[in-house]
Amino acid sequence: MARLFGTDGVRGIANRELTPELAFRLGYAAACVLGARGTEAPFFVIGKDTRYSGDLLEAALMAGVMTAGVNVCPLGVIPTPGVAYVTRISGAAAGVMISASHNPMEDNGIKFFGADGFKLFDAVEDEIEAQMAQLDECERPMGSGVGRVVEKTQGIAEYAAFLHDTVRHSLAGLKVAVDAAHGAAYELAARVLADLGADVQLFAAEPDGTNINVTCGSTHPAHIAQRVRECGADVGLAFDGDADRLIAVDERGNIVDGDRVMLICAKDMTRRGTLFGQTVVTTVMSNYGFVKAARELELELVRTAVGDRYVMEAMRDGGYVLGGEQSGHVIFLQYNTTGDGILTALQLLDVVAGSGKKLSELADVMRSYPQVLINVRVKDKTAWLRNEAIGQAIKAVEEKLADEGRVLVRESGTESIVRVMVEGAVEEDVRRYAEDIVAVVRQELGAERQATC
Repeated sequence: MARLFGTDGVRGIANRELTPELAFRLGYAAACVLGARGTEAPFFVIGKDTRYSGDLLEAALMAGVMTAGVNVCPLGVIPTPGVAYVTRISGAAAGVMISASHNPMEDNGIKFFGADGFKLFDAVEDEIEAQMAQLDECERPMGSGVGRVVEKTQGIAEYAAFLHDTVRHSLAGLKVAVDAAHGAAYELAARVLADLGADVQLFAAEPDGTNINVTCGSTHPAHIAQRVRECGADVGLAFDGDADRLIAVDERGNIVDGDRVMLICAKDMTRRGTLFGQTVVTTVMSNYGFVKAARELELELVRTAVGDRYVMEAMRDGGYVLGGEQSGHVIFLQYNTTGDGILTALQLLDVVAGSGKKLSELADVMRSYPQVLINVRVKDKTAWLRNEAIGQAIKAVEEKLADEGRVLVRESGTESIVRVMVEGAVEEDVRRYAEDIVAVVRQELGAERQATC
């Protein structure tokens, strides 16, 4: 039987795969497992993004939690990192976010945070799944034993104050364009920026339940790039639906992705002596230009598998404070326990304000290398690891690239696909090298079809 929890909670099409019945049982089981670890009167904090199905799933989830005898404190529309922060500082037994992040509005998801504000370990998620199988045999509390809706925190106001206090410089004089993706940051991001003195031009901030992430936000950076050029902003900021990611844009409309943001902040943190171990944690998908720039800055890199949960695990294991992904999911662990788009934006703007430089100048810290990724559908996605011909093809390309590029071959975590990625200085060469490796993979592994992205 497939595991219910994926890499980032439970997701599916709302009311078809992620049904209110499932949300009820998830809430009930999570309350049995996590509520038992809380205080004498445990409570869950629950937030959501702006998509239509949030109300439906919130009601069902809250009913499940209260059925198990645990109180609930609804936070309303709030970014995912806001839920993590409020969970940690309010004394909640757990936090829950109802969101499918950057996915289409038809999708939704439910992710849990422990009392410490961190996402749950796999073992705890498995315990919740096991509890779900036993719910029909559980004796439900009655009378005053059932849970209720309570007010235990000011929620988003406390999160806003926290964000404000992480910034050292006034943002007065900076004109900032914000693309809120019609999502969870639609009101909060602009308010915090304005309170810090920025001149804010706000876009994609009229959520109607159906327009979240639609041709806007961090997955469509061309939208904020155009707005920056139109309004003459110094910086553009694009969040995703639940505001745990940020893609920035400089004053020329050029994209400043997670790799560049991390290097800009790492350089500033090094200067201030706040980057523990001179180390940044990132995934294997970071651009090769990021790796070369990090070497030049004398930074140490810890590389992980793709996924913010793996970045976080490495950060916690090593005590590191900065990590993230090219996609804009950046973690400042000295401040919050998950990736935080608004926090990332504030740290980036703090460097801009403190340096007196344009973002385009700061973003020149690295050169992005052309990257070609080809997905090959195969019969056995792990067979490439044992195949001599594929190994020789990879080695041949690596020798041609030398110190001016790299090859990354890996299997998909969810499909029978081998991903071949090549980076190098010249795009035409990179594409040819990637296709050379793919040809061998197809020949050796009996590929069914090929998709390029």
